[in-house]
Amino acid sequence: MDHKTLVGMVIVIAVIVIAAIIITVLYRKRRSRRLKERFGTEYDRAVLLRGSPSQAETELLNREKRVQRFTIKELPPATRDRYVEEWAAVQRRFVDDPAMAVTEADALVNRVMSARGYPMADFEQRAADISVTYPDVVQNYRAARVIAVRHGRGDAGTEDLRQAMVHYRSLFDELLDLPKSAAAYSESVYKRAS
Repeated sequence: MDHKTLVGMVIVIAVIVIAAIIITVLYRKRRSRRLKERFGTEYDRAVLLRGSPSQAETELLNREKRVQRFTIKELPPATRDRYVEEWAAVQRRFVDDPAMAVTEADALVNRVMSARGYPMADFEQRAADISVTYPDVVQNYRAARVIAVRHGRGDAGTEDLRQAMVHYRSLFDELLDLPKSAAAYSESVYKRAS
């Protein structure tokens, strides 16, 4: 092999390597942008918990793969209506017994999740699963849970419980695909009760 052929081969290999690097960088940037757009604040939370964007992105991609294996289903109208009626009863109960209403709201949200086809593993796994489909409200779900736990220790007042109800309602509405006006009405009911 002569010198010109060797130099030509080295140049071709270098071009291929550089092209592969550029393609890889562009792919990762595009994937990062897609995950940031899809998960929003949940992306930031994952970066904070995992310590790096690449580890967070791996976690979020794994969540997507896990949820793709589920059979998530729409609820029949009669079932949705029954859940809406149950929520209305929980909401009315808030006026007289905020603590019980929060406990029932948590249980109702869990039943709706289960009816839709989400596995009912531990709370953090449920929140991770929900984050794939409902990234905008998963923080509310976590916040409601924190308040419920604090209340169990005697560290949450009526205003905290009102906020937990609003948080649970945001996920409830998303799970049932309810209009946003229902959530605004709910918040006004809780404000009158506190």
